[in-house]
Amino acid sequence: MTTHVARHTFGTAVTLSNGVPIMSVKNMLGHKKLDQTLHYSRVLPEQLSKDMDNLSARLQEI
Repeated sequence: MTTHVARHTFGTAVTLSNGVPIMSVKNMLGHKKLDQTLHYSRVLPEQLSKDMDNLSARLQEI
């Protein structure tokens, strides 16, 4: 496995898919700018669905 693949896996599968905020991932990867982190991360459909469910639940509480 290359470092490139490992960073993408960490940025996407390990951190973002487990709810770690993008700004925390930025710091974990040692990036100075958020744009650098966005290159190493992508939002998975499963995470988007989970985030929408959480938002819906919060809105229903209001």
